[in-house]
Amino acid sequence: MSRNPRENLILGGFICIAFGAFFTVAGVYTLASTVGVLGIALFVFGMSIKSNVGLSKEAVRNWRPAEGQLPDAGRVMYRVDVTIDEPIESTIVCGPCGELSVHKGPKPPSFTCPQCNIELWNDEEE
Repeated sequence: MSRNPRENLILGGFICIAFGAFFTVAGVYTLASTVGVLGIALFVFGMSIKSNVGLSKEAVRNWRPAEGQLPDAGRVMYRVDVTIDEPIESTIVCGPCGELSVHKGPKPPSFTCPQCNIELWNDEEE
């Protein structure tokens, strides 16, 4: 089961409505009406609850990747995350030392880690 009570109530209501329909076909009308009405009540109550899925805008705006060293893959590793919404900023994790740097704007054409002075990339034409 999901940890979201809204989804649980809607699913439970739908299941009760389905069982109420099965009991109606079987001719057990007392049980069918009880389970069916309970299913409708659960479904309506579930639809009225606000969903708590996702992060708030503030949490998304303040998100940063975890600092830490990246595994060695035969070359210098790094991680770059660029925000899509304003303000545009890039977060860069240096693989060898695990330093997290924040750069205003999109991914820069070249970057050298300020802590260990290793050039992570250089996209400039030579």
